[in-house]
Amino acid sequence: MAETIEWRAARLAAARDLTPDIRLIEIETDGAFVPPAPGSHINVAVQIGERADRRSYSVVGPCQDGRYRIAVKRLPESRGGSAYMWSLAPGARLTVSTPGNHFALSPHRPDYLLVAGGIGITPIYSMALALQEAGVPFRVLYGARGRADLALADDLAERIGGRLECFVSDEGRRIGFAAEIERLAPGGELYVCGPIGMLEDAKSAWAASGRPVGGLRFETFGSSGRFATKGFTVRIPRLGREIDVPANASMLDALEAAGVEMISDCRRGECGLCALTILDKDGIVDHRDVFFSDEEKASDAKLCTCVSRVAGGSITVDTADRMAP
Repeated sequence: MAETIEWRAARLAAARDLTPDIRLIEIETDGAFVPPAPGSHINVAVQIGERADRRSYSVVGPCQDGRYRIAVKRLPESRGGSAYMWSLAPGARLTVSTPGNHFALSPHRPDYLLVAGGIGITPIYSMALALQEAGVPFRVLYGARGRADLALADDLAERIGGRLECFVSDEGRRIGFAAEIERLAPGGELYVCGPIGMLEDAKSAWAASGRPVGGLRFETFGSSGRFATKGFTVRIPRLGREIDVPANASMLDALEAAGVEMISDCRRGECGLCALTILDKDGIVDHRDVFFSDEEKASDAKLCTCVSRVAGGSITVDTADRMAP
């Protein structure tokens, strides 16, 4: 279902760096403030060259002072959104949406296991504070490549103490999902936000545990994959088109820019509306979505154009027989 969005004028009120490549941005909106629930996100209108676009960012914390806080990771292979957000100085005018939530925290569970990878700490941070205030059992596992990448870890440790455990891969520590799930009380839920590899590890361990499918909730950044991000070519025989997708643009962006009429909503690999049928491929499809099952991804029958890519070569797809005016 498409998300209902109410856009509002806003102002960038303050910004500070949490790590060398993660910046916390505070935003004040015009009009009445809508409090975000744990797991919420806001959409921000961005300008990518001459093209208007939008990006979705998890809201950090309960924002009790009436300011939305988001953490933006500047990516070396950015499609332009993070670079645009980092270019803004306090006082810059913005257009943002009221909060939406595709990663809601279920109430009244006997236990919670919250797992974050890298920038995935942003919704997990908000959930942890809400559970701490509610006084219910929970643990937070936070994984990152290096200790300097543990954004918000010090602040979270001050607030929740020993409920937080950090895993730094450069120091040889990785999260063992099977053992951690075994510690979770019956009826407890697992919430995961991180790169696609972390999500797949969590899904496999959860399935092997035999616990109810609905007890695992997850969200992804929509940009992480198994292969380096490179340009590739898309062929659409029905339209007689061949379109180049640069490394700094999604397949969906490139198709829309070329006038191919597409249907989309989340642009995060979650809703499946932008998926196209794969007719042929001359390369490896790097499925970066969380919409299709592992079996569907292995079949290479379709791909979500908003996040998935081809690792070298080209891909031939089918789409509706119409072009945007």
